[in-house]
Amino acid sequence: MQITLVILKPSAIQRGILGEVISRFEKKGIQIVGLKMVHLTDKILAEHYAHLFNKPFYGRIKDSMQASPVVVMALKGVDVVHVVRKLTGVTNGRDAEPGTIRGDYSMSVQENIVHASDSPETAAVELKRFFSDSEIFDYASHLTPYFYANDER
Repeated sequence: MQITLVILKPSAIQRGILGEVISRFEKKGIQIVGLKMVHLTDKILAEHYAHLFNKPFYGRIKDSMQASPVVVMALKGVDVVHVVRKLTGVTNGRDAEPGTIRGDYSMSVQENIVHASDSPETAAVELKRFFSDSEIFDYASHLTPYFYANDER
């Protein structure tokens, strides 16, 4: 099984929809193996958005991501990177399909509720950025047999 990173952005926190968003992942059958609230520092943001750091809109990203704490989650499941990306929808909330998190809760490319790792490789790097090994838990979920067939897990 894979583990991926999701960040519930300040737009989710300020709008009071954390529970609704988290429940979408849980109802799908994705296991939460790490969860915490943090303030994102300039250093973490520069590292996390290094690919956008020199873009003219980086300041907007930084301001948005530091408007309040964020909730970071480590989520576990079969093909979880792909599944989470499908659940979140495309980056621009105006273009996201209804039924996705961004399609249901976002009208913005920036204030789009969640960040989700885009590949297993990226997830591994991002998880290390936000979680120590002791903050990601490996525990048996008694519901796993009801989410996956024996040969899928």
